[in-house]
Amino acid sequence: MKQPDADSGSRRKIELVVISDVHLGTYGCHAKELVRYLKSIAPDRLVLNGDIIDMWQFSKNYFPKSHMKVLKEIIRMASKGTPVHYITGNHDEMLRRFAGFQLGNLRIENKLILELDGKKAWIFHGDVFDVTMHHARWLTKLGSVGYDMLILLNASVNFILEKVGSEKISLSKRIKNGVKQAVKFINRFETLCAEIAIRNRYDYVVCGHIHQPEIRTISLEEGKVLYLNSGDWVENLTALEYNEGEWSLHIEQMKSKSGNLDAEHDLSDETLAMNNKELLNLLLEEINGEKSLRK
Repeated sequence: MKQPDADSGSRRKIELVVISDVHLGTYGCHAKELVRYLKSIAPDRLVLNGDIIDMWQFSKNYFPKSHMKVLKEIIRMASKGTPVHYITGNHDEMLRRFAGFQLGNLRIENKLILELDGKKAWIFHGDVFDVTMHHARWLTKLGSVGYDMLILLNASVNFILEKVGSEKISLSKRIKNGVKQAVKFINRFETLCAEIAIRNRYDYVVCGHIHQPEIRTISLEEGKVLYLNSGDWVENLTALEYNEGEWSLHIEQMKSKSGNLDAEHDLSDETLAMNNKELLNLLLEEINGEKSLRK
């Protein structure tokens, strides 16, 4: 049974929240904005739709305290009675072997089917439809490292632009929007998700993976479905929210230029050097600690 939260009165009550592609452990992750968002909501159910922890990037031992605060806030929600579904993605694929594992209100899954006001929602990360994931995994991982470096470059460019009073830009967005193959891939990804959802008579199909937030009805010869993508917390800072039969896309504002973004190397934000095993052990300690406090 969900326990009352002492500060729930100051939080927005939401039936369902879906976030994905946080990429904790990378320079581009906007962890502080995500913590701010999580502290502003009181969801009945929270779905983490893949790539929450970027385990591909753990070799560089970058995991600031602000990133740990994201995990602590999620654990806090679970400890107070909020069901939290951790759906695995490609960047946290090592957790797939633990599918079905449950600790309190936190459950690890590869996909999720929910009934929402008489309609069925099919929720999964989406990397299963990425051909490169199956046939060129080394290329995908190399691209992930390059993407992280691009985020670092982007932070430096934006720092200079702010100093001269110009507006920030997103280099990766401009590249993706300017490359026809990327646009074609996104369109094919969305259509393929819709085709399978319609075939299985789902009303909603909810994905992540491509970092492209979206809510739109896709109509095909076989029928139609509402396609939703939760975006990411690297460039778009978006989450899907469901209330009273309606879906909406929340866009969190980035911190002002006076704030320190993770991508801009906040030197006061101590980095925790951990490998995968150490991180999992720390998370278990946090969960057990929260459970003890509730007794």
